[in-house]
Amino acid sequence: MEVTDQETKTMPQPITMKGGDGPLSYTKNSSFQKGVVDATKGLMIHAIANKLDMEKLCSQTFRIVDFGCSIGPNTFFSLQNIIQAVEQKRHQTNHGNSATTPEFQLFFNDHSSNDFNTLFESLPPSWPYFVAGVPGSFYGRLFPKSSIHIGHSSNALQWLSKVPEEVVDCNSSAYNGGSIYCTGIETEVAKAYATQFENDMETFLNARAEELVNGGLIVILMGGIPDGTSLSQTAIGKFYDLFGSCLLDLTNTGLIKEEKVKSFNLPLYFPSAKELKALIEKNGRFSIESFDEITEQLKGVAALPSAQNYISHVRAGFEGVMKEHFGHEMVDEFFAYYGNKHLECGFVFGENAAANTLIFMILKRI
Repeated sequence: MEVTDQETKTMPQPITMKGGDGPLSYTKNSSFQKGVVDATKGLMIHAIANKLDMEKLCSQTFRIVDFGCSIGPNTFFSLQNIIQAVEQKRHQTNHGNSATTPEFQLFFNDHSSNDFNTLFESLPPSWPYFVAGVPGSFYGRLFPKSSIHIGHSSNALQWLSKVPEEVVDCNSSAYNGGSIYCTGIETEVAKAYATQFENDMETFLNARAEELVNGGLIVILMGGIPDGTSLSQTAIGKFYDLFGSCLLDLTNTGLIKEEKVKSFNLPLYFPSAKELKALIEKNGRFSIESFDEITEQLKGVAALPSAQNYISHVRAGFEGVMKEHFGHEMVDEFFAYYGNKHLECGFVFGENAAANTLIFMILKRI
């Protein structure tokens, strides 16, 4: 059967970061994400150590998964923080003796197109843990029932499984031809994105509920927006506006067709804390053990060493989705143009905009 262009635009597409370990790779350009991990380390260790029930989870093999691990090295830091919290809890209980010391098995999950080779080549030397890669979308089952003790996901759940179909349909009231993202201003567009996010979260939570042992935890860090604020008013929204304006500028040069720009929508959605809590409570398979909105700790996180460093971070994160929609030929020229416009505009991440929030939560399998 012939697949139409309209259908290909709405099919789920795997979003992966730029592979390898070169100067433009995600491996070399993810210090912002590392800052998020560092900013929440103490909070995560404290919360896990307080909420983990070692009586229920006592096992000779303790299994931890990072959902949406990407290429590294941040996934290693995150899982090491979780292990530290588990060890801390174990030593606070009667399980702190050598007879019950668990062996840790760590699973790294991402799409099959993820650069797992670079990930495993960069494993810390002599890691005393058993590790495995698990390819596949976390919007679905990945593990046997009741096999995982702690799940983790950082900077991943704001990526939707696909762009909502309505926003690329020019005959729909939710058509989003004037923007590349969900600004939060156009009601029908916002509704379409919110519905897709709700469906994806329900799928994610149901899959994890099957995989986690009773009393198991899942740690989630994801981008969000303050209640009552549209994404377009935030720092990330301002960035997407600049990014989209570059695409429109390049239609005048003939590098990109205007129709391709109008059909380009980022599969991203940033919920408010209120919205996210309501979805978890509606699902009913987890209790919310810890829930925080973080902004203060992140003020220094966004301060990258230079404008060029910031531009490299942008390319590492968005090159894949650009190639998928526009093709390989335009990528170098686009990011060169984006870099120049970024410098000319004097754009600073977060300036004259509301701060985005990082939502940190720990859920327990009921």
